[in-house]
Amino acid sequence: MTRTTSNWAAFVAAEPELAKAVEERFAAFTHHVVATLRKDGSPRTSGLEVRFLGGEVWLGMMPDSVKALDLRRDARFALQANPGPGTGMGGGDVRIAGRAVEVHDPAVRAGYTEEVEPPEPFHLFRTELTEVVRTYVEDDTYLVVEIWKPGVPVRTVRRT
Repeated sequence: MTRTTSNWAAFVAAEPELAKAVEERFAAFTHHVVATLRKDGSPRTSGLEVRFLGGEVWLGMMPDSVKALDLRRDARFALQANPGPGTGMGGGDVRIAGRAVEVHDPAVRAGYTEEVEPPEPFHLFRTELTEVVRTYVEDDTYLVVEIWKPGVPVRTVRRT
């Protein structure tokens, strides 16, 4: 039986090499892009910072930001790592999809605040992963797509 969601720690344990590449890609830049769903179901993209702490991927947001309100209404999201300048895409293109769960627990929020020092007040979401994808070029010949979903091994597709 396969799981439908996973936290970052479970992903790291299952696929450490891919997890390292994804985390390095996110660490290369501060700001990334999150896609959320508006009330009418259409997509909204917004910038945000992402934190990998304590085996979780955290999304912090300004109070009552539209992306936070979107996630409160519909927890589904897709998170795209900043591709950086130019067309080099060093480390590949990475994306994380899943559900964002708002965290209200004072102890958890205090731990996050101690690490990150976000401006107060803020919304804090913990992610439940449904998919992690890395796309990159190998040997200037192949487009390689690595796709991970909870409970199943990485599926790798090579295209010429």
